[in-house]
Amino acid sequence: MSGLAERTACVVLDLRMPGMNGLQLQQHLAETSNRASIVFLTARMSGFSEDEKRRALKTGAVQLLQKPVSKEVLLLAVRNALKTWANDERRTS
Repeated sequence: MSGLAERTACVVLDLRMPGMNGLQLQQHLAETSNRASIVFLTARMSGFSEDEKRRALKTGAVQLLQKPVSKEVLLLAVRNALKTWANDERRTS
């Protein structure tokens, strides 16, 4: 991996996106060894099954947020994702 992708620390994904959905993109990133922390947004939390929630968290999601989300909550989630990524970088370096 090179360039921007390998330096990406946090990705904010919607569960529902055209083409590849957020869970599929998360899986693709994991398969390509991208260790970015992920914050998921969704309009309907019911769009996540319990199994999908567990898998998303196990595969690098730091938080699952339901829209609408305040900027304060989103910023806190991104800060936590960056801390998680930084801690992971120290362990794997």
